[in-house]
Amino acid sequence: MTQSITRLNPPSLPDAGEMGYSQISIAEPGRIAFISGQVAWRPNGEPVPESLTEQMEIVAINAKAALDAIGATPQDVLIARVYLVNLTPERLEELMPPFLAIFEGAQPSVTGVGVAALAAPDLQVEMEMTVRLPD
Repeated sequence: MTQSITRLNPPSLPDAGEMGYSQISIAEPGRIAFISGQVAWRPNGEPVPESLTEQMEIVAINAKAALDAIGATPQDVLIARVYLVNLTPERLEELMPPFLAIFEGAQPSVTGVGVAALAAPDLQVEMEMTVRLPD
């Protein structure tokens, strides 16, 4: 089987690989899935934790469940977009370890967006993914 996604960090751009993601992801022809933004809501309705780190850990669980539902793995993620309420360098630094853990070293392309609010007042982080489905 050929590799379905090529990851690039060309020398003409900052080396995102050092930070755990890729500047460019190239997908071979195939089916693409778009996974809606995952937040810290749980199927059993437990309250959303106040901690950003704990919220990102739940987002990771939900993202993994979405990947499992379509038969994909973190290696199949082309790009992840993270929306963070009140984005600051400190909050981004707090978010990154549980965020990067989701991808198990795959280093997809990543975009981070600072927002004023999400779907509910207790939510601090949301992540959506574009995934190349495995053959």
